[in-house]
Amino acid sequence: MKTILFILLAAMILLFAVRRLHAGELAASASAIRVACVGDSITYGARILNREAKCYPTQLGVMLGTNYAVRNFGVNGATLLKHGDIPYWKTRTFKAAQDFKPDVVIINLGANDAAIYNWIYKYEFVKDYMELVRGFQSNGCTTVWICCPAPTYPGPYDFTDPIVVNEIIPMISEIAQQTGAKIIDLYRPLSGRPELFPDTVHPNAEGARLMAETVFAAIAAKAD
Repeated sequence: MKTILFILLAAMILLFAVRRLHAGELAASASAIRVACVGDSITYGARILNREAKCYPTQLGVMLGTNYAVRNFGVNGATLLKHGDIPYWKTRTFKAAQDFKPDVVIINLGANDAAIYNWIYKYEFVKDYMELVRGFQSNGCTTVWICCPAPTYPGPYDFTDPIVVNEIIPMISEIAQQTGAKIIDLYRPLSGRPELFPDTVHPNAEGARLMAETVFAAIAAKAD
């Protein structure tokens, strides 16, 4: 009987560990640097097979190692704009990201804002983004990275790409200058790689790996 109970207990512990791994909660030291990945469906890992293990935040956590605790705070369809159709501001995930008290925040929002029904509020984009950045800064976050969104490819959503290139990316440069946030360019490394975007919008696991590598390189360079 004791042997059976021991086996059951060991199985429960293993299952709990696997679930934590899939959630991106790799074993970390008590002094681990907390990293919050804030974003939309691309951060969440929508349409990626085995999403919990293959989304970019989880892959980033593996790359950074146990000195970092990386969490995925992506929300499908989320906009940066408060007047967007699914404002990140109004989600429970946003509050969870704040409650996490991150030391580092990586914000990857803007792709959904580029949709024409959201972009009618484009004159609020810089103001709303600056408020988001400063909100995390005032919450104790020492480093905020803001990302140039990934490209979209010819398909049902490709009308958003010119807005990202010609309007959102220049605005992100302005936001960085005004707030002291750092920029991570996800547009350039994913450009010319349509094979990484099966539905023309969401990167697959390999695309998520490329995103994680790009973010990792930025964090590692700053740490040196």
